[in-house]
Amino acid sequence: MKKTARSQAAQAGTIAQSPARPKTGGWLRKSLKILGLLLVAGIVWQAVTWPSVSRLATENPSTTAMIEARLAQAASAGQPPRREQTWVPYNRISPNLKRAVLAGEDAKFFGHDGFDREALEKAMQENWAKKQFVRGASTISQQLIKNLYLSESKNPLRKLKEAALTWQMEKALTKERILEIYLNVIEWGDGIYGAEAASQFHLHKSAANLSPDEAAFLAAMIPNPRTVFNPQKNMKRVQRRKRHILRLMTAVRLPR
Repeated sequence: MKKTARSQAAQAGTIAQSPARPKTGGWLRKSLKILGLLLVAGIVWQAVTWPSVSRLATENPSTTAMIEARLAQAASAGQPPRREQTWVPYNRISPNLKRAVLAGEDAKFFGHDGFDREALEKAMQENWAKKQFVRGASTISQQLIKNLYLSESKNPLRKLKEAALTWQMEKALTKERILEIYLNVIEWGDGIYGAEAASQFHLHKSAANLSPDEAAFLAAMIPNPRTVFNPQKNMKRVQRRKRHILRLMTAVRLPR
């Protein structure tokens, strides 16, 4: 009996001395609560900072994410900021330039809703086959949204925001207005933005008076006017793409 009592007492002491197990349920609830708060904060932040795309129907953008990024890059490099840009309305831009840009960037622009699903499917197949990103399928509308509001990141969340804003813009603006804004804000060299500044800088003439050859030359630069398709660095490459665009332009028709 005494041994049994001592044994029971020893066991009780051992139990009393063993550390308490952590309550995993409490930590899980706290973690889920924190994640929930972060999610709500993210949604609120997106709602507060979400661009008012519909204003573009009547207001020209005073700047773009692309322009601000380039100015910041210049400042960090200790270089003087450069921004040459002259806004011109849609009807004062040469039809040749419009056709050349459509031929080079988005031939189905006037027929799609902001997304070229056929081109996207082909791009996905090619990228999957080569196991790397070698081809994009962004329409002019998507390019404009990225230029106006977003970064160069290929983050999936950024792509989702781009898609949502593109859908909004296509609902709020006419195709002509989207193309007008695009042609007035895209980059055409170091500190050169928009068709008028590009025409004056590269060809010393107005964007209203471009020949098909001149228009194709400017359109050839659009994918990367600072390096790959910079005529001051790679004229032969620009000329090759220009000739390709000239051939494609014959099939491009602008709506009346």
